[in-house]
Amino acid sequence: MSLTSAPKAVRPRLRGRPPARRAALERLGPLPWIAPAVLLILLVVLWPVYEMLHTSFLRISSSGFVRGSAGLDKYRKLFAEPDLGHVLLSTVVWTVAVVGLTMLLSLALAQLFNQEFPGRRLTRWALIAPWAASVLMTAIGFKWMLNQTAGVLNTAMTDLGLIDGPQDWLGNPSTAWPWMVFVAVFVSLPFTTYTLLAGLQTVPGEVYEAARVDGASTWQTYLRITLPLLRPAFLVGVVINLINVFNSFPIIWGMTHGGPSSATATTTVFMYQLKDTDIGESAAMSVVNFALVVLMVLVFLKVSRWNEDES
Repeated sequence: MSLTSAPKAVRPRLRGRPPARRAALERLGPLPWIAPAVLLILLVVLWPVYEMLHTSFLRISSSGFVRGSAGLDKYRKLFAEPDLGHVLLSTVVWTVAVVGLTMLLSLALAQLFNQEFPGRRLTRWALIAPWAASVLMTAIGFKWMLNQTAGVLNTAMTDLGLIDGPQDWLGNPSTAWPWMVFVAVFVSLPFTTYTLLAGLQTVPGEVYEAARVDGASTWQTYLRITLPLLRPAFLVGVVINLINVFNSFPIIWGMTHGGPSSATATTTVFMYQLKDTDIGESAAMSVVNFALVVLMVLVFLKVSRWNEDES
């Protein structure tokens, strides 16, 4: 039976099926396309978070066997740790110092690389080197350079008469922290500089030309034109660096293992140290660390008014 000879009651139903399917697909919007990415996020992000939270309420032996529920005991034990306050303060100072220095130096480097000068392409490529190398390898390389007995730095400074004898740079927290901050800034500069450089290159040249016509100085142009237009790229750099530096593990672990004791540990390193004695307490530290990262980023985005246009 042909479609034209079908009863009237059947005809609209047959004709309506394809449009109905198209309408259903339209209602889904981009979901079919982003579904694989969403599933991947659920698998590699949310599932570990769930497992981390679940583990923090369990009593687990050192061999990994679950001995039952621990309730909030692991959190009580964590907050009773004598080193926790110092570790939290060290984490805040570490994050502020590394992110602050990284952003300041990256602003200067981005401004430099945005100018025309001989060898600019070569220096741009050279900046990628710290980013391309493994962070852990870089940390271990600096650790050997700072070694008390065979380190290049001690040998060179002793030969030049700058120090009386070999120094244990990483054995003393007062000297270990500055060196770790230096390494963290060193490996963070490439990404941040290129992020800001990309932002600088989106600023129209006509804006600078108008500023010169109006008689604005170089400093006034930078403060009133460049920085406001660079704000989106700057915020991206700050947020990503906050997350990366707060959660930084390879640099500190590779150079000092958080020692002596927990004197050079941040929350992520302290979490790893707790793993050797109590897996549940280590998971509780992971939960606290995750909550602190989320809170820190939300507060920063609120204070910076990231979704508001500059007036």
